[in-house]
Amino acid sequence: MSSWKIPCLDSYLDKVNLSLWPRFKMVFDSHLSSLRDANVNSLWEDDVHPHYVMRRCAEFTASFIHLNVEYGDGQLDINLERLRMAVDGLILKLASLFPKPKQQIVFLINNYYMIISVLKEAEQEGGKIQMHFEELLKSNTSLFVEELLVEHFSDLIKIVKSLTSAEDPNSNQERSITVAEVEPLVKDFGSRWKTAIELMHKDIMTCFSNFLCGMEILRPALTQLVLYNKILADCIKKIDGAAALNRHIVSDGSIQIEMKKYHQTF
Repeated sequence: MSSWKIPCLDSYLDKVNLSLWPRFKMVFDSHLSSLRDANVNSLWEDDVHPHYVMRRCAEFTASFIHLNVEYGDGQLDINLERLRMAVDGLILKLASLFPKPKQQIVFLINNYYMIISVLKEAEQEGGKIQMHFEELLKSNTSLFVEELLVEHFSDLIKIVKSLTSAEDPNSNQERSITVAEVEPLVKDFGSRWKTAIELMHKDIMTCFSNFLCGMEILRPALTQLVLYNKILADCIKKIDGAAALNRHIVSDGSIQIEMKKYHQTF
C-alpha cells in the first residue's frame, strides 16, 4: 500500500493474505483434482469444436493472469502452471476418444486456438502459458496440413518423398525416375488439382468454425502443396525424354492465384 501512501495497512493486508492463501490453495487444488479425475467418457461429445470445459478453464486461467500482471506473485504462477498441466492432460484424454486421428487433431487445434484467443485478452504480450499452447497449436497444425494433403494428393506426396529424403523433402538425396512413373501422376494432378483444393477448403470450413483459424491452416496447406509440386517439376526437368510432360505441369503461379481466391473467402 506504500504506492497509495497508506503504508499503515501493509501489516494488516499481509495478515489477510496469510489467512486467505491456505483457503485459496485448498479450493484451487480441489479444482485441479476435478480436472485430473474427470470422467472423460461423460464429458466427451462427438463434436470437434471447442469443448465447454476447456473454455471455462481458459477463462479461469485468464482471470488469474490478468490479476497477476502487476502483482507478479510467484506462488500463483506455480499454481497456474499446475493448472496448465491438468488442462493438457484432460484435453488429450478427450481427444483420444475420437475414433479417427484426423478428428483428434482437429479437436486439439480448435481447443488450442480458443484457449490462446482467451489468454490473449488477459495478456497481449503472450506469457509462458500462452506460448506453450501456441507451440502445441503449431505442431498440430503441421500434422493436420500433412494429413489433409495426403488425403487429396497421396500419390504426389509419396513420389516426392521417395525422390528425396523420407524425412526431409528439401534434401538433395534423389533417386532416378522414369517418364512412365511420373506421366500418370502429372496428368492426374493437372486434371483435378483445382477440384481437390476446393474439397480441402470445404473440409477446413467444416472442421474449423473460426474463420481466422481456418485461414491459418489453409495457407500453409496450399503453400506446402506448391512446394511438393515444385519439387516434382524440378525432378521432371532432369528426366531424359520428359519434355512432353511440361505442358501438363501446373505452374506455381497458377496455384498461387487459386490460393488468393480462397484467402478472400475468410
